[in-house]
Amino acid sequence: MIKILFVCHGNICRSPMAEFLLKDIVAKRNIAHQFYIQSAATSTEEIWGLIGNPVHRGTKQKLAECGISCEGKRAVQVKKSDYKEYDYLICMDSMNLRNLARIVGADKDNKIYRLLDFTDDKRDVADPWYTGNFDKTYDDIMLGLEAFLDYLKDNGEI
Repeated sequence: MIKILFVCHGNICRSPMAEFLLKDIVAKRNIAHQFYIQSAATSTEEIWGLIGNPVHRGTKQKLAECGISCEGKRAVQVKKSDYKEYDYLICMDSMNLRNLARIVGADKDNKIYRLLDFTDDKRDVADPWYTGNFDKTYDDIMLGLEAFLDYLKDNGEI
């Protein structure tokens, strides 16, 4: 089983969008049994006490347009132990990479990536928290997810 953790700053916009889109893609391809997919934040800004905030309304709306529900998802923070638990820790931007390294330490097993680094257009995923453009974020994430799945296929993992 391939264990994937998508990571962004608050775990309410980009990383849950990637989590639920990939869950949908692998289900439609009848390979969901090969994956364990979650998402988390590098910050605690969206986590109050033991309960995190729900997915941002813009992400919920974009996922709903695709027929995907993310009900019940709440923001959680990355833990140091996540490095051992997951095969891939996939960040949405360069700042996430730096913040994740502070939490989990050195990437000695080469598990940490930026999503769009799997594409020919290596850059950060657009952050809708600042842009308000959830369509652009969706496009970036879909581009990255397809490239990531190609990477897994090319490496014989799926």
